Amino acid sequence: MGNGSSIESTKTVYLDINGKSEKIIFSRHCSSRDIHDLIAQVAGVGKFCEISLKDCQGAHVSLAPTMPMNSNGLPYKVAIKDTAPTSGDNEVIAQVLTTVTEQFNRVFKMEELKSDISSRLNALERKMEIEGLKSVEIEKCKRDISEIKDQIWTAQKKFVDFNRISSVSDETKISLKRDVPSYPKYTLSHETTDYLKQPTFDIWHWEPNEMLSLMEHMYHELGLVAEFSINPITLKRWILCVQENYRNNPFHNFRHSFCVTQMMYGMINLCRLWDHISRESLGILMTACVCHDLDHPGYNNTYQINARTELAIRYNDISPLENHHCAIAFKILSNPECNIFSNVDKDTFKRIRSAITNLILATDMARHKDILETFKSKLENFDFTNEEHSVALKMVLIKACDISNEVRPMEVSEPWVDCLLEEYFNQSDREKSEGLPVAPFMDRDKVTKPTAQIGFIKFVLIPMFETLSKLFPILDETMVEPLRTARDRYESMKEQGALDEKEKK
Repeated sequence: MGNGSSIESTKTVYLDINGKSEKIIFSRHCSSRDIHDLIAQVAGVGKFCEISLKDCQGAHVSLAPTMPMNSNGLPYKVAIKDTAPTSGDNEVIAQVLTTVTEQFNRVFKMEELKSDISSRLNALERKMEIEGLKSVEIEKCKRDISEIKDQIWTAQKKFVDFNRISSVSDETKISLKRDVPSYPKYTLSHETTDYLKQPTFDIWHWEPNEMLSLMEHMYHELGLVAEFSINPITLKRWILCVQENYRNNPFHNFRHSFCVTQMMYGMINLCRLWDHISRESLGILMTACVCHDLDHPGYNNTYQINARTELAIRYNDISPLENHHCAIAFKILSNPECNIFSNVDKDTFKRIRSAITNLILATDMARHKDILETFKSKLENFDFTNEEHSVALKMVLIKACDISNEVRPMEVSEPWVDCLLEEYFNQSDREKSEGLPVAPFMDRDKVTKPTAQIGFIKFVLIPMFETLSKLFPILDETMVEPLRTARDRYESMKEQGALDEKEKK
């Protein structure tokens, strides 16, 4: 990008397959399965084998389009485990077809299905009693279970749609597409849990299911499960449902949600925020981070308003995306199976809902200047016990975490710039095709990586983090200094690009 070229839509990765060097090229938009099958084809093995990658230091590399690029001199070591039967792939396919046939047969055996679901529901009921749910909640669950059974037998469905029994009667609710435990329980080492608290944490080395477990750990470790009396199974379901409701955008996806949440977790630990604000406020900050970009369509507010989209019309051109993220967040919470705040009283829930909504709406960059100026005006005599001061701080904290990528090391932050520019370019291409105004910083014909980042770091990131460091001095070394380093690096890239252009001429 230093010479002004646009972001490539493909990636090149070098591999070492049984001592033989190979090179593969794949689209940034392909799936992990596509990459798996491509490597299997290059290695000359069946597509049902297990494939894993390790870098030169022995670290596992995610088999995904987000994997870091490498060089021919530092190829990824490919390990292949053939899990297919010796008779070949045909036998595997035959086994799959047999399994599918058996599953279809079960669907039509409603009495057997009824017995199976009844036993599972009874087991769930016993488990809830063992976990010590309040007797009132147990009775409520019993009534819900009875109603669920009737609905299952009537509709002849295999899975329960809990939205149909929700006490909320507004628009269609959001339910899980899969139930827990759908992802394995990971045992996190002390090194991982300590690393998770650092702003240098590398979010690219974690699979989606691992990110779910790490998020779950943050809620337990901060004492939020105890604070809100969250059923651990409900916490798992909620995180899983949140993940399902992030789209597969280049930038605004579930990994971005995890990235922002992890940075908030790091700041809470670095600044010892539990000494200054309540545990409830910590839970509000974390939950707002998890939900802050739910169902983001990949096109920003400017596009929504100029294109007169349904979201812009619904919210009268006022932060349409942020309002939508809030709506999806509370639709998920309206499902009893995913409501992590189901055990708090009505007044507490009302307070939590208002605070989370306020924080998610604060992530609209159109409000950046006003929010930062309000916070600055309170710094001279800042009082953590003052509600207005506390709210202003929390708004700046979530904003800082939302755009904190450049705080991280270059090898972690730079791929995020590629992802963001790819999303920007997708929008500008669409705006051009629809005859809408195009922002210069989104135009693939005008922007480069250095020009995209220098101004943003100098005039947005550094001033905001410097302001926060006045209240929490530890942030100057851990976050402000890395931002200054990133600024200098991009300015050097820009100068080198100018020199390269001059040499070409």
